[in-house]
Parts: sequence; structure tokens; C-alpha cells
Amino acid sequence: MSAGPTLKILVIDENKIRASIIDAGLRDAGYSEVTLMHEIAGIAARIEALQPDVIVIDLGNPNRDMLENMFQLSRAVKRPIAMFVDQSDTESIAAAVDAGVSAYVVDGLKQERVKPILEMTISRFNAFSRMARELEEARSELEGRKVVERAKGILMKSRGLSEPDAYALLRKTAMSQNRKISEIAQSLVTAAGLLGPGHDE
Repeated sequence: MSAGPTLKILVIDENKIRASIIDAGLRDAGYSEVTLMHEIAGIAARIEALQPDVIVIDLGNPNRDMLENMFQLSRAVKRPIAMFVDQSDTESIAAAVDAGVSAYVVDGLKQERVKPILEMTISRFNAFSRMARELEEARSELEGRKVVERAKGILMKSRGLSEPDAYALLRKTAMSQNRKISEIAQSLVTAAGLLGPGHDE
């Protein structure tokens, strides 16, 4: 058996027999840092203390309140979460996806499925995180462009510059201060805002 990836895995399952099956499946797959937790109460504090890389939650036949609690947890912890239930309705599946559960597995848990599901959970979580990051980068780039446009407008108006000259001045200032053009533009826009209308100089 390989030493396996050193992932810290937290298994949450009130049913001790089921939890030991998951534990065995993970250890067979080469995961050795597995912590079992049988109490649903106090989960958030335990996660904070353990800082697991992945969370496996096996709920059997959860009621709606328990599911909602687990979904709130998954929104809060921002980690790959695999959630196993014996059966589910379409509404709960949709809610799980909405809550950011990386793998919501209906039809319970079998030992041999643990490793492939865990791998899928991590890759899905990483893909989702990457998408969220790229979206954030695109948003801030767009914001940056808007600020640069506003800064160019201020320079054109206050100094009577053409658009290329206004941009060149922003770029030259950014290079001399070793900062991004959008940062220089933001400073200029902020300063113009502080000076108020009619004080563009």
C-alpha cells in the first residue's frame, strides 16, 4: 500500500459503524491523516481547530434541518466537501450544489467508492475555486480599466491633453513610481474627488 497523499481528512458521521467503513476506505486508498467525528454539534469549532483539507460528511437519511445546517457549514468553511446520503430529492440536490458541496452522493457510501469520489471532490472544488478567482480577476481588471478611463478624462480636462498624451502621462508616472497604472489612476480619481468640482488642477 502506498503512503498516499498527505491530506488531512475530517469524517463526520453520527453512525460509528458507517464512519469506520469510510475510515477503512480512506486508509486503503492511502490516506492516513483521517479524523473521525461522531457529533454534529460543535462542528464549526472542530473544523477551525483541525483545519482539514477535505471534509467527508455521511448523513444516511437526514431531515431537512440537518441538511440545511450542513449546507450552511459548507458555505462557511470553503473547503472541498463530499456529502453522502442514502436518498434525496431534487430540491436537496439543487440546494447542495448551491451551497458549494463539491460532491453530493446519493445512494450511500461503499468502501470501494471512497477514493474516486474523494479525488473528484477535490478536483471539482479546485475547478470551482479557479473559476471564482478568474471571475474576481476579470472583475477587478474591468474596474481598473474604468478608473484609468476616468483618470484620462480628468487629465484631458485639467491639462488640456489628448487621450494618448493623458495615457502616456499615467504610464510614465506608474513606471517612475513602480506601481500599476490602475493604482496611479485611482489616486488621481480620488484626489480629484477630494478637491471637488471646479478644482481639477
